[in-house]
Amino acid sequence: MPLLSEEARENETVQALVQLLRTRSYEEIRQRMYDNPPGSAWWSACKTELDIRNGEQMAAALSATSRVLERLRASTEHFEQLADTLYHTTSEIAAQMRSAKDASRRLEIAVYVTIGITLVQLFNLVFEVFRKR
Repeated sequence: MPLLSEEARENETVQALVQLLRTRSYEEIRQRMYDNPPGSAWWSACKTELDIRNGEQMAAALSATSRVLERLRASTEHFEQLADTLYHTTSEIAAQMRSAKDASRRLEIAVYVTIGITLVQLFNLVFEVFRKR
């Protein structure tokens, strides 16, 4: 029984030291930890406080990472939508280019036909002029 009471007293001491260390800097806590032998009340309190702070930092980092991952997911979805829109727009432009190419081919043929008809008319006119003389 006295051993249990002694452990309880030591735990209370460690908890009180942890509360005392709450306002101290990392450097001061580390220095106190290294100045005291492992297993001592000060060493245990310093170790506990450092573990608590590291756990808090880990939780904050995980929370920040989660927020960043959510933003990345949203950005990825947005980029996928943009890529899809770009693909459809590019397909439409390619179709327009094909239709413009077809139209230009038809226009080229129409110009050749017009030039041919004009030449035939010109030769016919020349022929008529020389025939009347």
